[in-house]
Order: sequence, then C-alpha cells, then structure tokens
Amino acid sequence: MVSAPPGGSLTPHYYPHQKANSIMKQILLSLGLCCFTFAARAQATIDSPQGALQGASHYTFRVGDVEITSLSDGTVPQDLHVLLHSTTNAKTDALLHDAFLSNPVEASINAFLFRDAGHVVLVDTGAGDFFGPGYGGKLIESLASVNVGPSQITDVLLTHAHDDHMGGLVHNGQLVFPNATIHLSAADLAFFLDRSNAEKAHYAMSYFDQAYTALKPEKDAGKIVPFHSGEEVLPGVEAVIHPGHTPGSTFYILHSQGRSIVFVGDIIHVASVQAPAPEITIAYDVDPAKAAAVRKTSFAEFAKDRTLIAVPHLPFPGVGHVKPNGDGYLWVPILYVNRDLSKDTPFLDPHKNGDKP
Repeated sequence: MVSAPPGGSLTPHYYPHQKANSIMKQILLSLGLCCFTFAARAQATIDSPQGALQGASHYTFRVGDVEITSLSDGTVPQDLHVLLHSTTNAKTDALLHDAFLSNPVEASINAFLFRDAGHVVLVDTGAGDFFGPGYGGKLIESLASVNVGPSQITDVLLTHAHDDHMGGLVHNGQLVFPNATIHLSAADLAFFLDRSNAEKAHYAMSYFDQAYTALKPEKDAGKIVPFHSGEEVLPGVEAVIHPGHTPGSTFYILHSQGRSIVFVGDIIHVASVQAPAPEITIAYDVDPAKAAAVRKTSFAEFAKDRTLIAVPHLPFPGVGHVKPNGDGYLWVPILYVNRDLSKDTPFLDPHKNGDKP
C-alpha cells in the first residue's frame, strides 16, 4: 500500500517507459474530458436553446388563389405557472418537458396579411406600443419587408379586442392604418368600451383601458364596422363568433378555389400544453369554461376536416393543423417552402436515382 507522508503529497517514482505511458494516459484522459465537456455542452444547447433577436419576419404561402403572409410582431415571455388554470405546475412542467421546453415559454405574436378582391387585409395588428420597448411592436417592420406600408392596408380584421391584437392600431394617439376599415364583432366592441363590465365580469379594468386607447380613436373617426356572427365581412371571408376567450372572439374563414383557412384568434396560447390537454385555460379568458369548450369542439372539427388554421400565439409562422393524439391533440406546423412555386421549370435532381449504377 502506498500512502502520502504527513503534511505532504504522494509523489510516485516512474521508470522512463512508465512515465511515458503515464503522460499518454493523462493526454488521453484530458482529451476524453474535453470531448465529454463539449458533448455535454452541445447536449445542453440542444435541450435548452437560447433565442436571439431576429430580423423582420414574414412567411408567405397560398390558399387557393390567395397569397397569405404571416407577419411577426415579436415574442414575449409567458410565466405559465401564473397564467394557466385548470392544471398544476407539475402537470404543466411535464407537458413542457415532453416538448423540450421549460417555464417560462416564449410566445409569438403573429399577424396575417392577404390581398384579395382589391383589398389589402391584416388579421390583427400585434401589440404596438402596449408591451413597452423590446416586447412586440415589430409589425410595421415586418410589413415593410414585404413592401407594404401602413397606408396601403384597406381592412383590419380583429379576432378580438385584446391589446396584443388591437395595440398596433394606434401610435401616440394617431391612427397607424389611416385608410383601413376596422372590422370587430359588435359583442367585443360593446363589452370592452363599457368599463362597468369590468366589475360585472370580474375582469381586470386594464383590459377596458387598453380598449379605450386602441379603439376609441378608430371609433371616433368612424372607422369601425361592427358585425354579427355568420356575416360575410369581405368577399370570400366569413366571420363566425365563438364566445369564451372574449364575448366576441371571432374565427375568420377565408375561402378560395375550394380551399380554406381559418384565422382562429386566441383559441390556444401554448401548443405544448393546451393541445394535449384542451381543458387547460389561461388567465386572459373572460369565460374560461366556454373558452375550453370552444377549443375542444373546434379542435375536433379541425382535426376531422383537416382544416388549415392560422394562430396568433403559436410559434411563428403560426400556421398548421391539429391532429388527434391520445385524449388530446398534436400541433403540426405548415411545411416550410422557400422557392417560387409559380415557376414550371422542372427540378433536375442529379441524385434522383439514388446514385445507383
């Protein structure tokens, strides 16, 4: 047995070949540790990617003859332990873990642009200035990236009257889209412009103050056209109201050449949690029970009919399908495409035969 002297350290004696072997072992050990450390860091990066500031964001696709563009207004962090109801932190965390996420979760703020029948249409306007610097407010930049200016917008379809959907309507009290008609359900317009509803509905006064800031200038300018469920608000665009998240939460259904897309508003906020467990609600719901019922019923219909939906708060571009998965659903994003599909030039794949002789 070898032991160290009192107050000293163990210093073994090596013969030359033993010393060389020892040095080699130390080198290999060091390399192994380096590789392990690199692999561990790489694995940590894969499991917990860190986001960064992106440029102006848009993604364009077609539904029938209509070209639609998803536009990013930015992202914001969401503390799901505070915001989600009808769940536990443990259940929420387990669902997030399954999706390689952890609380808090970054939520997208998406708006959608399309042109049809002489109209240049925005579905929702993002948060504008409402969340403060660095949180949202990127819609105008994203519009510019597809060569559209605010004055070119002819119509704004608001899915509902919450700040991150109507906030982009105004800046310093001035209309951002001066030539646009604002389409909003009569139910939401009446509810949010009556501050007495805060107490009646047990809903925070801040929502009503925000509605006054964003909607009152538009209303005073005669720009708001309220509608009721089932009306065609624009050629080929039907508005169907589904009360729950707000009294007038609206699905806009766009039809073109036998195809369709539904702009669903805030039917869901966190795909990794509310798709597998549609009963989980969020603090923003005016009527949580109705909001959950709408989500369950609509998801079942969307899955059955393979309906394409556009969602404001799912990861950009926020377009895709839901499919049944156990007792809940799975969010399936739209396929990414980055080429001009109008070109008929065939793709001459040099490896189309798998390089077989």
